[in-house]
Amino acid sequence: MIDPKAVAEMAAHYTAAWNSKSAEAVASFYAEDGEIIINRGEPWNGRSRVQDMAAGFYADVPDLTLTCDDLRVSGTHAIFVWSFTGHDAGTGNPLHVRGWEEWELTENLKVAASRGWFDADDYARQAAG
Repeated sequence: MIDPKAVAEMAAHYTAAWNSKSAEAVASFYAEDGEIIINRGEPWNGRSRVQDMAAGFYADVPDLTLTCDDLRVSGTHAIFVWSFTGHDAGTGNPLHVRGWEEWELTENLKVAASRGWFDADDYARQAAG
């Protein structure tokens, strides 16, 4: 059983990693063979691919600022509810995107699997202006 307080601390550090603008720091929260799938898309398998995913978000939203809006924990499963703000790199338009990640955590609080969700249509509308 994982301590919910430890998960809350891990989530705070994960949020700080996103705000550091370091894709490597974000990826460090994943198990070596961890993965993330966003909106039922193609999986990003392995820590290096998770790093590529984070780098892609930074390329699209260079001034991305993430907040943790809520966290729910049950056993080794957690729901990390987030929002981010920033500006689209292509248009300069402001963004405010909300979503969540469903985590399966290892004993040492690494993300083994994450299923991420956000409204991609709303994101596109905001980016287009």
